[in-house]
Amino acid sequence: MFSKACEYGIRASIFIAVNSLKNQRVSPKEIAKEIDSPEAFTAKILQKLVKNNVVSSKKGAHGGFEIEKVKMKNITLADIVTAIDGNHVYEDCGTGLSTCSESNPCPMHAKFKSVRGELKLFLENTNLEDMALDINLGESILKR
Repeated sequence: MFSKACEYGIRASIFIAVNSLKNQRVSPKEIAKEIDSPEAFTAKILQKLVKNNVVSSKKGAHGGFEIEKVKMKNITLADIVTAIDGNHVYEDCGTGLSTCSESNPCPMHAKFKSVRGELKLFLENTNLEDMALDINLGESILKR
């Protein structure tokens, strides 16, 4: 459903949030290692996240990526998905047809429409702070 870049973007954002709660910035190399993503690919994803104000970066000896604690509660998974993949996850056909529509539906159209709606609600109502706190409490993981 999500592109590989989007999956990495979500994991990177959560990892950055976890570290930001500890007042720590993380380097692109640390992020790539933690989310098991190639460094160059991770760098491109991080650029999109910075451009879309999901994360911020600081240059220099004490630089790296961070998310302001006050912003964390307002950054949702939907913000990350939109930054990386756009809105296609909410709009594309479940079978991949380019001609699927209300007037020309694929066999999955009606049921997939409700699944997309539920997914959108979930993404819009799940914030980075909650995800980072789950990691810190040991209730979830980012790595296998």
